[in-house]
Amino acid sequence: MLMDLKILKRAIEQISEEKGINQEKILEAIESSIAAAYKKEYEKKGEVIKAKFNLKTGKLHFWQIKTVVDETLVRFKEDDEEAVSENAEPVSESVAQIRAEEEAAAAEREEQDAEKLPRFNGDRHILLEDAQALKQGIGLGEEIEFPLETKDDFGRIAAQAAKQVILQKIREAERESIITEFKGREGEILTGMIQRMERGNIYIDLGRATAVMFYNEAIPGERYQVGDRLKFYILDVQDDSRSASIILSRAHPWFVRKLFELEIPEIGDKTIEIKSIAREPGNRTKIAVASNADGVDPVGACVGQRGTRVMAVSNELGQEKIDIIEWSEDPAEYIASALSPAEVSEVEILPDEAAVVYVAADQLSLAIGRGGQNVRLASRLTGWKIDVRSKDKSAESDDSNQDGVDLGGEDAEYHAEEKETKDE
Repeated sequence: MLMDLKILKRAIEQISEEKGINQEKILEAIESSIAAAYKKEYEKKGEVIKAKFNLKTGKLHFWQIKTVVDETLVRFKEDDEEAVSENAEPVSESVAQIRAEEEAAAAEREEQDAEKLPRFNGDRHILLEDAQALKQGIGLGEEIEFPLETKDDFGRIAAQAAKQVILQKIREAERESIITEFKGREGEILTGMIQRMERGNIYIDLGRATAVMFYNEAIPGERYQVGDRLKFYILDVQDDSRSASIILSRAHPWFVRKLFELEIPEIGDKTIEIKSIAREPGNRTKIAVASNADGVDPVGACVGQRGTRVMAVSNELGQEKIDIIEWSEDPAEYIASALSPAEVSEVEILPDEAAVVYVAADQLSLAIGRGGQNVRLASRLTGWKIDVRSKDKSAESDDSNQDGVDLGGEDAEYHAEEKETKDE
């Protein structure tokens, strides 16, 4: 059988370019599909058929594969099952008892079958002595090839089978290519175009692949439209049996870290180090930075001249507010900075990484933030439990905190917020 080589080569090159698949993989898919069609039309179901296409001559060659076996690799007859059938005697028992015994026997047979060797199949196996008569030196487990007659007439069903095989093989090769490209890139930032939105999930066109951003990985309140080009954080790359799943995020705290690395060269060259990040997507982010070089102001470098650098990051996040503070080894100093923009009067360090922070009365609401957001983020940023109190009424605050309020838990109702309500 001859094929139009120019058309075939052009098709292989086109698929390779569009899908990013190696041309050899595509040729293998074509050969597998033709072998499937040949088997469907001319051979038995249990046989293993291979095909080879010669791109130089345009000719096809077919052959059957058999594995060399002996009694250690396969079983030839079910002696145990025959013994059971011969020795079985009818007994008078209740229907329920008979059914129970049959189910137990079936379960036992399944367990035994799992441990047994595969059954000998003349279409797939060949005995060692027969194989050695055909090819000297061949050993157990090796394969022997039997050439088949070349055919060029395939029926509709066989052609349909070939089509299904080639589509499956190309999908598998495409999945492997995508995995090869994106696996190991978790934690990176890339740019993609929003393709569609289904049930709250957003699908992003990355060129060669389509990724997904689940609804809980999107920035709350951010509006997305088909055709928008945005930056995304690669959260995970999963390889399942059907397709390669690339999971993206814009809500992850490390998305902010990577945006700063892109925008600020000093972070990229390790002059400035990001020590910690706490984020409530769409609302506010706190980021602690430190300098690894003398004379370099880490906060100033991140803010940029007239705030241009931090503004670029904020714009990418939909005007999310960003507080940049300087990290410190001194817990009291670090906690005080973390409560920015509030001015802290005093920090009292307690056991078990807890701290009581005193602020002026006019700074209390600012330190706590709307809904406790500022103190909550400061607690996450520093890793300390923080209780904010008014310095002017600290005595009253001490008395009212005897009920064991959790200091600084993520979902805690802060005592200082309750105190502010009483004062009002």
